[in-house]
Amino acid sequence: MSKLVAEFHAVSKSYPIYSTPLNRLREILTLNRLTFHEDFWALRDISFDIRKGESFCVIGENGSGKSTLLQILAGILAPTSGSASVRGKVAALLELGSGFNPEFTGRDNVYLNGAILGLSTKQIDARYKAIEDFAEIGPFINQPVRTYSSGMTVRLAFSVAIHVDPEILLVDEALAVGDIYFRQRCMRKVHELRSHGVTIVFVSHSMGDVKAVGNRTLWLDHGHVRELGSTDLVVAKYLAAMSEKDSAYLTLKKPSDRPAHERSDEVPELIRRIPNIDHRHGDGRAEVIGIGVYDAHGAPLHILQPDTRIIVRISAQAHGDLPQPNVGFMLRNHLGIDFAGTNTLREGFELPPMAPGDVCTVDFHVNLPTFYPSHFSFSPAIADGTLLTYKICDWIDNAITLQMGHTDGPVYGYLHLPCRIEVNSKLGPAHREQMTVR
Repeated sequence: MSKLVAEFHAVSKSYPIYSTPLNRLREILTLNRLTFHEDFWALRDISFDIRKGESFCVIGENGSGKSTLLQILAGILAPTSGSASVRGKVAALLELGSGFNPEFTGRDNVYLNGAILGLSTKQIDARYKAIEDFAEIGPFINQPVRTYSSGMTVRLAFSVAIHVDPEILLVDEALAVGDIYFRQRCMRKVHELRSHGVTIVFVSHSMGDVKAVGNRTLWLDHGHVRELGSTDLVVAKYLAAMSEKDSAYLTLKKPSDRPAHERSDEVPELIRRIPNIDHRHGDGRAEVIGIGVYDAHGAPLHILQPDTRIIVRISAQAHGDLPQPNVGFMLRNHLGIDFAGTNTLREGFELPPMAPGDVCTVDFHVNLPTFYPSHFSFSPAIADGTLLTYKICDWIDNAITLQMGHTDGPVYGYLHLPCRIEVNSKLGPAHREQMTVR
């Protein structure tokens, strides 16, 4: 069993909220014998553990307690109740520029932060060039940090954090302010550290990054643990909840002037097979009853071939009235990252309204490009509403997974773009002389 590097047991954290500064003064003058504040509980009864070498992600809406949890892990805050223990050298990239003195230069802050993390001047000297090179802020390293942009600040902060040989690296949402080039470098470094046994605690609103990094994920909701478990399952539940919340906010309106749909008992090519269900969510007014992937001639596929046409067939049945049904699917790669997706409305095809008991089958004819060889999964769904205002009726995560076949040549990146090449030759000396004579 892996060694535990962090343990939280029934941890709660509260902050006093004063309605006016005068009430704070009154409480101080009474030596806290009288209370003039209300308690705001940022965390309530949080329990979990983190194993050595694990990548542990924390997700949740703004104000859910994520930053407070990381500050307790970093030793910046103490819990109001419960116990929190952390074993190992911690490097933290929390709030933007935290730990930096804005009046000091970048160089001075490197030495200051290194000393705080227990490094000697000689050890910092040995690492300084690598820190400067990774941050890539040029001559600004000798300028006061107050002159830095937010992106430059996070560059230097991240570079310091990864070069102090941490056993536990805490990364808050600070990376979100970085440009795409630096974020990609940071993510590569996170994967490298993880492969070397460093424990990663990662907080982000980017579900793609969470899926790519996390072994386990904790979902915080208003200071409480909503879910804790495998990243794929927790992220799927979180996205489902956010989708329903967004739909409720947009307030779906049903059109009253649409013609009544004539029910049909016979549906061609009806499919009633779902090979796999990792997670399922929706309001239940309709359900996906089958999905299949076929070649251009209608034969079931067991492996995807590059540069071919496939048919993704989805059958769905209504259990309630659906004025604007919309059937679609999401294609995910082997990391669980949403790779591409589409639906009937996105393709400009409006399905007729569905009444309880109605069944429809939709065929998506897809031209596959040349993907890198890997596994890809299809997640089918049926919704009701427009592209902007909709409610998910049924969504199935990873209902069917197929391997992408190998290609003749290498694939650089995720896919090979269809490409046509033309060579514009330069004119030689003889051609230039002919043009001059004419």
